Amino acid sequence: MERFFILLVLVAAFSFSATAQSKVTLRGQVVCSVCWFEATDRKATKYGNEADVKCALDCSELNIPQALAVEDEKGFTLYTMEAGAFKPTGKDYLDLVPKFVEVEGTLRTEKDKKFIKVNALRVLSDGIPKPTPVSDTAELALKDLTGAAQSLAALKGRVVVLNFWATWCVPCRKEMPDLSAIQNDYAALGVQVVGAAGDDAADSAKVLSFIREYKVNFPVWIGATTDDMNRFGLGEVLPATAIIDKEGKIVWREIGIIKPDVLRKELDKLLLPKVTEATKIAKAERRKTNASLVPA
Repeated sequence: MERFFILLVLVAAFSFSATAQSKVTLRGQVVCSVCWFEATDRKATKYGNEADVKCALDCSELNIPQALAVEDEKGFTLYTMEAGAFKPTGKDYLDLVPKFVEVEGTLRTEKDKKFIKVNALRVLSDGIPKPTPVSDTAELALKDLTGAAQSLAALKGRVVVLNFWATWCVPCRKEMPDLSAIQNDYAALGVQVVGAAGDDAADSAKVLSFIREYKVNFPVWIGATTDDMNRFGLGEVLPATAIIDKEGKIVWREIGIIKPDVLRKELDKLLLPKVTEATKIAKAERRKTNASLVPA
């Protein structure tokens, strides 16, 4: 009996020690434990935009819990949030999405998932991503498939059609023949089409295979990011295209697959303003002449 009592004391002492050791203070962002994974790289694509918040709301209605996304040198770890001494205002922590908070609580692990019981919580910031400033001046520096540095600054004096794409982007394949045709038809007028691929250097072989398959006849740079696209005012969805004039200013944008006729008209207006104006004047003169020939 005495040995059994000692064993109980040891077990209780061990349990108390384990619980004490699991007490932590973590800093991170309150996120939806499902929506968080809609982006493959959360360092590049910050969490907390309007779509993320809407997704968190929808998931909350399905009883999908929020989590604390904690970043360290290895990446992000998600801890599902459980009510402890700190009680949420609603059924869960939805009102804290996507804020950055400091949480004091205890940890547990269940089936390889990490949980934190929230005993105290302090809000650090609102967590809403600050929009990338959109500039009218086009600045982009990447590398080509040989590893050589390339930039839009080096193309100043030419009109550039900059197309953001990637080998894994299915819609991008549809517009490649049109972009190649524009390169053929407008090269003599000083137009240069440039493809900025979202693939990185490790995927150079895939990019080269894509170029050969789709007979791409313009320079392709690699390593473009969503930050680059946002800076051009093109969002984060591929494909997307911008026209940059001879002075390096962004003068036209298209999000989604290009409409070749529209793109050509924009280039014509930019490259042939005198011809366009002359055409307008000639049409106006014809209308005047025709009007004068009508009997009173």
